[in-house]
Amino acid sequence: MTRTAEIKRKTAETIVEVRLDLDGTGLTDVATGIGIFDHLLTSLGRHTLFDLFIHAEGDLHIDAHHTIEDVGIVLGRGLHQALGDKRGITRFGHAILPMDESRVEAAVDLCGRGFLAFDIDFERAMLGDMDTQLVEEFFRALTTNGQFTLHLSRRAGRNTHHVAEAAFKAAARALRMAVELDARQVESIPSTKGIL
Repeated sequence: MTRTAEIKRKTAETIVEVRLDLDGTGLTDVATGIGIFDHLLTSLGRHTLFDLFIHAEGDLHIDAHHTIEDVGIVLGRGLHQALGDKRGITRFGHAILPMDESRVEAAVDLCGRGFLAFDIDFERAMLGDMDTQLVEEFFRALTTNGQFTLHLSRRAGRNTHHVAEAAFKAAARALRMAVELDARQVESIPSTKGIL
């Protein structure tokens, strides 16, 4: 079973191309024109163990909003496509991720319903050349288009970089757990409804 996807989306604001392999080793090739976002996406790929290719060109002369949101849209669609009918997956995942003084908790349900609960505040408005509000926008686009539920909560932390990176790594570890194949139900869809 191959769990891969390749999606390209072009609008008047952005061009985004994503390739991913859910059963990879965490190899990444990320270039969005937004340095800190590239760093966070690289962490996401490394800690999900997805092989992840993300290239984006956007209207950065305006700001980073369209690029970051559209990367979330395309990556979410790719994740949804790669999962197929979700037969044999674990479905649920969770992680508590410490990073120095910061600690973020993530919980995932690959349920077929896009929902984000985001309980993270940042001490600073900007993180490099990225508005910290765009962390939430990325995860909202990812979950809506990936059709899964994600809860992210900051439990500790003051350093904006540490909190943002902990959020991406916690989400990554929770996703890694949720997409794993469960040897006890390889032929089953993990739902009493029989569909996800």
